[in-house]
Parts: sequence; structure tokens; C-alpha cells
Amino acid sequence: MDPIEAMAPLDWLALLHPVLMILFVYPVVGATIRLGILVRERRLDINPLPPTVGTEHVDHGRWVTTGTVVLVLVAILWSFLATCANPQSAGAATGPLRIPGLLLVGAGALGSCLALWRVRHPALRASFALLCWAALLALGAQPEVWRLSDNPLGFDFWRSHYWSGSLLVGLLLFSMAARPEIQQRPRLRKLHVTAAFLMAVLLAVQAITGTRDLLTQGLLG
Repeated sequence: MDPIEAMAPLDWLALLHPVLMILFVYPVVGATIRLGILVRERRLDINPLPPTVGTEHVDHGRWVTTGTVVLVLVAILWSFLATCANPQSAGAATGPLRIPGLLLVGAGALGSCLALWRVRHPALRASFALLCWAALLALGAQPEVWRLSDNPLGFDFWRSHYWSGSLLVGLLLFSMAARPEIQQRPRLRKLHVTAAFLMAVLLAVQAITGTRDLLTQGLLG
């Protein structure tokens, strides 16, 4: 039988996270990086560009962050569904109120991310960014979500798709929440540039480790 025809619905759902990341998030990341370079060139009077380039850079960054949060939630949802499909799994969910509670946490993560598009006060921006990140970490800490290792002293922790992704989301949320301060303070701009470089590295790591995990779990090949 053709392997593609033999794929179950859960297998297709497993591919939704990486496919949408590749098709939508990564291209926007490239555009965001390019716009960031143009913003710097305009600030240093290297290139006479219109002020709209800064707005476009910010908008692209928002879409990257929001898209990444949504696709992380998709990946976590797949983890829960895959575990529920195998009741013998040690990580199977228990308790009548647990799943509704986790759904509320997921809704809170998405709502907090969307709120960052609107709120203006620094304390609110910081609060919503932290709430979103904490909610994603709380969902990722559940036994249904596969993590290579939870021990930061071990090598597996540092090559884990989950933990590098968690750091990436945290940096994206920081950049989105601190946008006005980044524009106004040179030190934060330098920190943002450093964070952007780290995010680019983490995106490459995500592509490598994500493919590795799909191969390991038998979803590719």
C-alpha cells in the first residue's frame, strides 16, 4: 500500500505545524529581517528610505510572533490528541476538569498574544507577554507533550526541539512587547539586534531538530 494513503488523520495533523511554519512563518521571518536591516540603514542615513519601512518591520514582527504562538498551540494540541488516541500511554490525560482547564490556558495564551496588538501601557504589554509565555510553558509541561529532556545540565536539553522553541517564543514575545522602548532607547535596540540574531539561529535549530523528531517518530520516510 502507498505510505501516503496509509497515513492516519493524526499523522496529517502532525505535519500541519512544520508545514505552516515553512510556508508562512519562515518567509515572513525573512522579510522581517530584511526590513530590520533597512530600518537600521535609514536610521544611520545610509539609505534614504521612507519612514513606513519601520512600520512594516513592526507589522511583520507581529505576524511572526502571532503565527508562531498559534502553531505552537497546534503542535501541543496534536500531542494531546495523539496521547488520547493511545489510552495505554503513560501520559494519558486524567480527571474530568483537566482538559477544559488546559483549553482555557490555551485560549489565554492566544488571547494574551492578540492583546499585545492593542495594549499600549508598558506594564500591560509586559504582563500579557509573560502571561502568554507562561501559559505556553504550562501547556508544554504536561506529560502528553514529548520533550527530549527536562534536565538543563544534560546535553539532550540543549538539543531539544521543545526547549529551543520555548526560548524562541519568549524572545519573540519580548520583542513584540518592548517595541516602543526598542524604538526609543539605543541600549534596547542593541539588545533587540542581539536577540534577533539569536532568534535567527534558533529558527535554524528548530528546522533541524523538528525534522529530526519527525524522522525519529516515523512520520517521515
